[in-house]
Amino acid sequence: MKSAALTILLLSLAKEALAFSSISSSSSLRSTTTASSSPLFATANNNDDDNSLSRRDLFTQTISLTAAATTTLGLFSSPLTATAAEPTAASTVVVAGATGQTGRRVLERLASQPNTSVIAAVRNTDKASKSLSESSTVVRGAMIQKVPSLDAAGIELRKLDVASDTTDSITAVLAGADSLVIAVGFVPGNPLKMNAAAHEVDNIGTCKLIDAAKAANVKKVVLVSSILTNGRAWGQEKSPGFQITNAFGNVLDEKLVAENYLKGSGLDYTIVRPGGLKAKPPSGGLVISGEDTLNSGEISRDLVADVCVASLTDGKASRKVLEIIENEEGGPKVFNGLNM
Repeated sequence: MKSAALTILLLSLAKEALAFSSISSSSSLRSTTTASSSPLFATANNNDDDNSLSRRDLFTQTISLTAAATTTLGLFSSPLTATAAEPTAASTVVVAGATGQTGRRVLERLASQPNTSVIAAVRNTDKASKSLSESSTVVRGAMIQKVPSLDAAGIELRKLDVASDTTDSITAVLAGADSLVIAVGFVPGNPLKMNAAAHEVDNIGTCKLIDAAKAANVKKVVLVSSILTNGRAWGQEKSPGFQITNAFGNVLDEKLVAENYLKGSGLDYTIVRPGGLKAKPPSGGLVISGEDTLNSGEISRDLVADVCVASLTDGKASRKVLEIIENEEGGPKVFNGLNM
């Protein structure tokens, strides 16, 4: 009874401290995603770090006053400001489309994380082994890409071709994986073949990956898609962004089929919809908005990779569609517990 009373006292003091600190710091908070449909999409301004620290300090001081009287202090040991969770147990992540500009950035970030085994799923393992370790400028269809080198040590290469492989063979590639990042996409080239290529890769091939993930007992899937994928549903069919992007093989319509297939799969997922992709490092802050809210904007592939990797472990990104662009006016932001 005595211990229970002390615990109640501790909880009461902590609650009062949090209430007081919320009053002093609430004025510094602002939303960078006014189009967002969810209160989760909020960030802090440049002064919020100081306010968050004061709030934590106040909370810690309150706890310290009663720590000697109870052993329940461990209940409050986690920081008040959430950060992206690091894997606490060994996990295995497969990156499909690992030799693409976004996929190789995801690989690089995953390879630096502790307790994480990384598998690069690629069409040609020999070429991938060489290309991942080299920096070059390559022409892919209608696109010219500057490709940075990557330290591929510790990254396992497995052969995967979503266009030609069966679901069963893809399931074998995903064997033992806990998570899957899908960063595949058709490469614009011959105008007469773009529709078929987009259908084959961004629709059918991606759906095969989702079926294989279920069969392989993968726990989490992160799918890289695009803003305006569902543009027809919210009056954006005639917008410049939709018309220009969808001119390449009706790719937005094909991606939407795969998105909906993932949503209905029963798997835990995060769908990342970036704006126009830039190869340059980010020059502004990350802006994340709700589903079907952004119709323009650009973003560095570096930030896209950051969001993909963070979404693997952050529970607040579970079963969410995240539309992301880069805000040229600010620095890195904190969203949803994800430190970018």
